[in-house]
Parts: sequence; structure tokens; C-alpha cells
Amino acid sequence: MKKFFLVLTLVIGCVMTGMAQDAKSVLDKCAGVVSAPEGVSASFTMESAQYGSASGTIAVKGKMFHATTPIATMWFDGKTQWTLLARNNEVSVTNPTEPQLQSINPYNFINLYKSGFKYTMTTTTSSYNVHLTSTDANRKIQELFITVDKKTYSPTEIKLRQGSKWTTFTISDFKKKVLSDAEFRFNSKDFPTAEVIDLR
Repeated sequence: MKKFFLVLTLVIGCVMTGMAQDAKSVLDKCAGVVSAPEGVSASFTMESAQYGSASGTIAVKGKMFHATTPIATMWFDGKTQWTLLARNNEVSVTNPTEPQLQSINPYNFINLYKSGFKYTMTTTTSSYNVHLTSTDANRKIQELFITVDKKTYSPTEIKLRQGSKWTTFTISDFKKKVLSDAEFRFNSKDFPTAEVIDLR
């Protein structure tokens, strides 16, 4: 009987290792799609207990992104971020930290799995559903669910938990797009009346 339980434990362990490997393979492919060298664009909606609701568009090229919502427009060129608030026509200029970027750019979450998380995966007829849990109790993001389209390996939903609060990004109209680096920098000529506040 002890041998039976030992064998059963080994089999379960092998199956779980295989599932984790499959989940990592799916996330590797998804990260590759999102990291297309020419760039990608998508529409998104966000529902958050902490930040409220928003919808808009986002363009990503490497570490750079450009997001537009009715409340604000953001540009990030890999180092500097410009945030234009529609209500007061002000642009704040910052050099955000990596944790700050993770709370702003939904596609940053795609790469979190590479260290400090364990994962499992379930599937439906159309998607892979990967569940990530942090191995570090002090990490800001403790849990994520990433839904990946089976045909395209593009992300369709990212749900994450910070403390006890959840934020969900629903992603649509995802496509590869040739993007100029200039698209990820604020151009004052396009907003001549905006007040620029440099907070660096």
C-alpha cells in the first residue's frame, strides 16, 4: 500500500510538472506575440476595485507603450512617461519605476511569470487559462489569471490581485502593427495649450 501511494505521488508530481511546463510554453508564446518587434495595438477595458473603470486603446513596442482613455493619454518611451490629463490639460513628466509601470501598462503583466510565480493551466475549446500565484508573500501582485487565445496566442484577458483587490483587463482587436518610435513620445506641437509639469 505504501508503494502504491508513493507511485501515485510520483505520478501526480509528474503530471503537475507537465502542466506547469505546458503553462510556461503558452505564456512564452503569448509573450512572443505581444513583443512583436514591429509593435502591436489593441483596445481594452479595465474594471478595478482600486482604480475604477476605464476603456481605451493601447499600442506596445518592446518596453514602450502609448495608451489613450477618456481620462488620460500616456506615452512611455522606455524611460520617460508623459501623462496628459484631459480635465485640466496638464502633462506630467516622470521616470516611472518598474512597479509603477506594472500598475499602468497591462502588457507588463505578461512577463511577470518569468520569475517568482508558480502556475497551473486549464483549457476551453478556444482558450488557455493560466493561473499564476506568487511564491513571495511580500510581492505586490500575488495572483494573476491570463487568458490566451488558442489560435493566435494573443491575450484576451488579464486579471490580477493586489492585496485583496482585483483588477481585470479585457483585451480586444489585438493586432500586429508597424509603429514608429515617435508614437511613444509626447509631442508638444500636438498640444500647444497643455501645461507641462516636469516631476523627474
